[in-house]
Amino acid sequence: MKISFRALAAASIAAISMFAGSAMAADKLVIGTDSTYPPFEYVDASGQFLGFDMDIGRALCAQMKVECTFVSNDWDGIIPALQAKKFDMILSSMSITPERSKLVDFTNKYYNTPPAIAVPKDSPAKTIEDLKGKTIGAQSSTTHANYAEKHLSGTELKLYPTADEYKLDISNGRIDAVIDDIVVLSQWVKSDAGACCKILTPLKSDPEINGIGAGIAVRKGDTALKDKLNAAIAAIRADGTYKKIQDKYFDFDVYGE
Repeated sequence: MKISFRALAAASIAAISMFAGSAMAADKLVIGTDSTYPPFEYVDASGQFLGFDMDIGRALCAQMKVECTFVSNDWDGIIPALQAKKFDMILSSMSITPERSKLVDFTNKYYNTPPAIAVPKDSPAKTIEDLKGKTIGAQSSTTHANYAEKHLSGTELKLYPTADEYKLDISNGRIDAVIDDIVVLSQWVKSDAGACCKILTPLKSDPEINGIGAGIAVRKGDTALKDKLNAAIAAIRADGTYKKIQDKYFDFDVYGE
């Protein structure tokens, strides 16, 4: 799951001047997402928003009987854009963390998966201890980057604006390992694009950093929308819609404990 920020408060203030007005009327909602994070969110060649998160979003909107549209936004500026009313909510694998909860309100979780590390297939590393002195790539402004800073002492952390960029660097031998959500890395190493690499190990989540699962972020005080979303999450879990979407992408329970 993509996750925690630094210098976010300053960025929030700066971004508020960039956008004006509310996103849409109450029966029409705009969903913000960083569409560079397959299999959770991505855009195909025709510009269609696809992925687990996008299908969950469509199911929630259908449950709430509202019309929804998706807007792509860079991850680093996605909370400031929400605060500035560019869109009504963030549905983008955003982990519920104490730091973010100071800036936005979160729904209940809609999935929860741990982080992991991937390395080249010919890497001599057998454990995370073997990565000391090595360079690890991560997407910037994420809990995975923060996890590496806290728990992977002795390594050099290299940050990238998107996951695609760290994947390119490890594929070309410019870094020694990468850290991200286990689902993202597992599906990537099974693809042609990720044939370079393998999962070294899953990691034990740190709740203070990784949070308690991915939630949908709304603006502070938007209790009405948060409550509607929570009710819709419970409803699609109860009627089988959630499982149908999950089974389209995963062969395990992505909802977690």
